[in-house]
Amino acid sequence: MSITTIRNARIVNEGRIVESDLTIEHGRIARIGPAAPNALREIDADGAWLIPGMIDDQVHFREPGFEHKATIATESRAAVAGGITSYMEMPNCNPQTIDRRALDDKHARAAKSSLANYAFYLGATNDNLEEIKRVDPQRACGIKVFMGASTGNMLVDRIETLEGIFASSPLVIATHCEHTPTIQANEAAARARFGDDVPVTEHPAIRSVESCYRSSALAVELARKHDARLHVLHLTTAREMQLFAPGPVAGKRITAEVCVHHLFFESSWYPVLGNAIKCNPAIKSAADRDALLAAVVDGRIDVIATDHAPHTKEEKARRYLEAPSGLPLVQHALLVLVELVHAGKLTIEQVVQKTAHAPAERFDVKERGFVREGYWADLALLDPRAETDVDATPVLSKCGWSPFRGHTFRSRVRSTFVNGELVYDDGAFVSDTRGRALEFAR
Repeated sequence: MSITTIRNARIVNEGRIVESDLTIEHGRIARIGPAAPNALREIDADGAWLIPGMIDDQVHFREPGFEHKATIATESRAAVAGGITSYMEMPNCNPQTIDRRALDDKHARAAKSSLANYAFYLGATNDNLEEIKRVDPQRACGIKVFMGASTGNMLVDRIETLEGIFASSPLVIATHCEHTPTIQANEAAARARFGDDVPVTEHPAIRSVESCYRSSALAVELARKHDARLHVLHLTTAREMQLFAPGPVAGKRITAEVCVHHLFFESSWYPVLGNAIKCNPAIKSAADRDALLAAVVDGRIDVIATDHAPHTKEEKARRYLEAPSGLPLVQHALLVLVELVHAGKLTIEQVVQKTAHAPAERFDVKERGFVREGYWADLALLDPRAETDVDATPVLSKCGWSPFRGHTFRSRVRSTFVNGELVYDDGAFVSDTRGRALEFAR
């Protein structure tokens, strides 16, 4: 592999911005400092931010079983174009990723087609506790538990099964927390009022604050009881923030995640975008959104992810109750966060902490997530002075649409390096080198 030098970068790493050159050799960061004299390729960053690529700890790439919506190949391309260099993919596909054979199949698929680095969750069910206990800690990033029904039939609702998972999981337990009986009661009330044509504006009332809090509180209670490592995914409410402690992720047993769309949209967007922003848990009020942003700043929220979950335009065009939940997000996630930097809500150092450093620490990712000499060169050049017109650029997810249509972001992902290879540059893919399976320091 050739030696590459990136000149005139503003390197954002570990709470600091440093103006420096950076040299890549044999896929790794060889030098942070004056440029190597023997570089075969030089790239002028021209003052753009050079950041560790985002490690997205929650995506749904739909393969196998739902390739009409997305594939590992298409969605990893969209991710790389968005500055995401590694992802952790969810188990609710077909067949579900609930045993070692399914994990091995996903690894084989990604090795053939993924442009980004990859890892996969082992999914929990009401009857696969023994598989969870025996999981190879290098083959799965964590154990995914649907404590609220979302898609598929992976709801784990037996308390004795949850107790067993929290008592014996060898890996971080990542939970989708919504209380299904509360949701069902809310939906029944909405049907009684509106019939079968319930408007999408009812979504945050059906997938309510109470449904989220009851389930999240149970997860935290179980984690404390069993001293389990718990990571609560895609939090959406101000009330849930009281369950989590502020401070750095290092040393925490219980951590929290928020997704980019819950930091950007709020309930007033439903009449405008309709099912395009229907997701589970639901986007809620502006007050909830602002509380999530505050929790990112004070450290109650440890990780920012996407929950990228594409569906076809035709599926999303159905009536509210029939339309599936989920949004394509990987291509624009970092741009959303930099928009919040421009708005003074976050700093770029906080964005890097929550999208790269923290997920690497939480999941014990080996030699990634930081701009450090000797680490893999998973990097993104992010220009805060250049615009991205969503309507004027191709949507790379297979579904072909974005909830951000009509937006012009005040930044641009200029280049993305995966394992030291320049894969995406100036709006085009310049390499089809495949990513690697993430390794874990466990």
